Order: sequence, then structure tokens, then C-alpha cells
Amino acid sequence: MAADEFAGKAAVVTGARGGIGSVVVRRLADLGASVVAVDRTPGPKAGTAQGNGTVVELVADVTRPDEVRGLVRRAEEAAGPLDFLVNAAGVLHSGPVSDCTVEEWQETFAVNALGVFMMSQAAAAGMVERGRGAIVTVASNAARIARTGMAAYAASKAAATAFTRCLGLELAPHGVRCNVVAPGSTDTPMLTGLWEDAEEARRLSVQGLASGYRPGIPTGRVAEAEDVADAVVFLLSDRARQITLQTLVVDGGASL
Repeated sequence: MAADEFAGKAAVVTGARGGIGSVVVRRLADLGASVVAVDRTPGPKAGTAQGNGTVVELVADVTRPDEVRGLVRRAEEAAGPLDFLVNAAGVLHSGPVSDCTVEEWQETFAVNALGVFMMSQAAAAGMVERGRGAIVTVASNAARIARTGMAAYAASKAAATAFTRCLGLELAPHGVRCNVVAPGSTDTPMLTGLWEDAEEARRLSVQGLASGYRPGIPTGRVAEAEDVADAVVFLLSDRARQITLQTLVVDGGASL
């Protein structure tokens, strides 16, 4: 992979302070892209150089239509016409369906599905006009397999997956590709936050948990955020120019 592969390219990454989103930002900047890192909480000073590219941070909430409408304009003012969008913002409320509140369900869908719809719709408009672009949505292998205690999360990720594929079908004639990366258990705060003991979370992810109908990981390791980010970067690159409407599962075989 050339160090300047994305030189002259502009990208927006949502959920940019998350475990996966932050690594995607770094990977793209290392390859020369001008990256607009979007999160609803402030982070490092905007304009910080990263590798061969730059990173500018914008604070915005992808669940708010008024903020999303202005976000793409602000991003293009900061980095130029958008070539890439990575929908990496996500939340997880775990627990049985009987305990899930309406508020938890609504927030989960607002971030994981509505945010993907609004960001993709806003970014795609300019991409269609320019006849080029790529969108990658970070979903989850939970969209493919049932899991106890994760109904809202799994349903929202399934919705985001289906939406991204339908969007890709509509945008393909305009030179815009849309794909999904579906991670499994990944060593991020979202995974370790499911358990009181972070090491126990990793061990049970690898071994599986029969009582919870949770499969293990055949490769014997929990993914690192870099594994997921590399898949995202590949799907954005010209090396994937003939790939669209696809879901690339990065879970070590757990969703077999």
C-alpha cells in the first residue's frame, strides 16, 4: 500500500473518537487523505497533521437532521469535495428484550441506522454530481446471527446494512460504491464494557458462551481495531473499484 495512496482525497469519518473510528481516521491520514473526524464530543485540536495527510475535527451529532445538513458543507470547506464517507458512529445497549426501554431502542436506531441514512444521503449528493465516491458503513456480524441481550443493536445494524446495500444499488450508475464492514468481537471499549472484567470479555469472546448462544472465534483471537480499519480502507481504495453492495465480515469466522 503506497504511503500516498489517498493523497488529494477528502474523507469524513463519523464516530471518530471510537475504538474503530479513531483508527480509520489515522489509517486514512497516514495514506495522505484530508480527513474530517466527526464525533459528538470534542477531541484533539483540529488541524493536527497525521502522517502524510491532515485531520480536522468537527463536533456534530449524526442523529440531528439540522446538524447533519450543515456538516457536509463544513467538511468540504475544511477538506475539499468529499471522496469518502465512513459511517463508524455506533452505540450499544445490552440486555434482554424484556428490559429494553423505548428510549434505549430509539437511541440505538437513531445513531446506528438513522445517522447512517442521513450522513450517507448528505454525502452522496455531491458524490453523484462528481461521478465518483465510496461509502463504507461499519455494521456488525450481529446483523447476521441472533444473540441474546443484543436485540436492539443487532436490529439497528441489520437496518444499516440493508440500507447501505440499497443505496449502493441506486448509486452504482453514478460511479459511487457502497459497502459494509461487519466486525465481530473487537478489542474496543464497546466490547470490554459488556463485562466487568475486560480480560474475561476477551476470553469469553474467543471461547464462546453456550448458555448465551454466543459462538466462539475459530481463529482464536479477538480482532484489533486495526483489522477492521484495514478492511474499511481496502473498500475505499481503487483496489476495490469493482466491489459494491458487499458485506466484508471481519470476525475470525465467528459467524460461520
